[in-house]
Amino acid sequence: MSEDSLNLQEHIEKLEKGKYCLPERQLRIICEKVKELLVEESNVQPIDAPVNVCGDIHGQFFDVLELFNQGGKIPEKRYIFIGDFVDRGYNSVETIEHLFCLKAQYPHCITLLRGNHESRQTTQAYGFYDEVLRKYGNINPWHYFCEEIPLEGPFTDLLWSDPDDVSTWAVNSRGAGWLFGDKVVNDFNHINDFTLICRAHQLAQEGYQYWFDQKNLCTVWSAPNYCYRMGNKASILKLDENLEKEFIIFTEVEQSNQSLPPKKAIPYFL
Repeated sequence: MSEDSLNLQEHIEKLEKGKYCLPERQLRIICEKVKELLVEESNVQPIDAPVNVCGDIHGQFFDVLELFNQGGKIPEKRYIFIGDFVDRGYNSVETIEHLFCLKAQYPHCITLLRGNHESRQTTQAYGFYDEVLRKYGNINPWHYFCEEIPLEGPFTDLLWSDPDDVSTWAVNSRGAGWLFGDKVVNDFNHINDFTLICRAHQLAQEGYQYWFDQKNLCTVWSAPNYCYRMGNKASILKLDENLEKEFIIFTEVEQSNQSLPPKKAIPYFL
């Protein structure tokens, strides 16, 4: 199949109706197309406001559809997703396929940043690998999506570190990355002329959380009722053309609990 015959909009519409996964051959083509787009992007990608910023979504596909209902559809709105697209949720395959189709169709309207769950080791342990095997009957699509992250070094620190009530740095109980405090954030923002660091990676019961007295770092969390049991809200950080901030709060939709659960219990805190 050539790229010319690949109808991305048709796949997007089928995915949004539910109970649909891409044919494997077309999935491979889309993954290659998205890979080419991502390779051409900068390490620090410039993005124009207005834009919506989203945190962890963790395979909660029907809640992702609600996210777009609340924040507006692509291409009318621009989005940044801060990683952790898969694992734990029942529909990681549909979630990542939907995002990749949107990226391939509207590359300038959606920015995909990698989280600590976008790796082979993590997805083997927390659900995506098993879901791919169940839905495709083989693990080829898992190979299309995943490339390993080094076990240590700056990439690991970026993806695994967390803010905490420490002055500078401390050991992270996750076993990877570090804990960092308000002095680290203040110094980093001052050196880089930043007013806010927006990150994900940690559950926020109200959908978002500001850190430290200066409120110069915030966590955005976009998976409502995380793991179908945490009872939390979710949010989208909406930045207007003047970078004024507004949090759009939403809750889970009924369809979220209508898929088969994973066979083994999965810890929620990694």
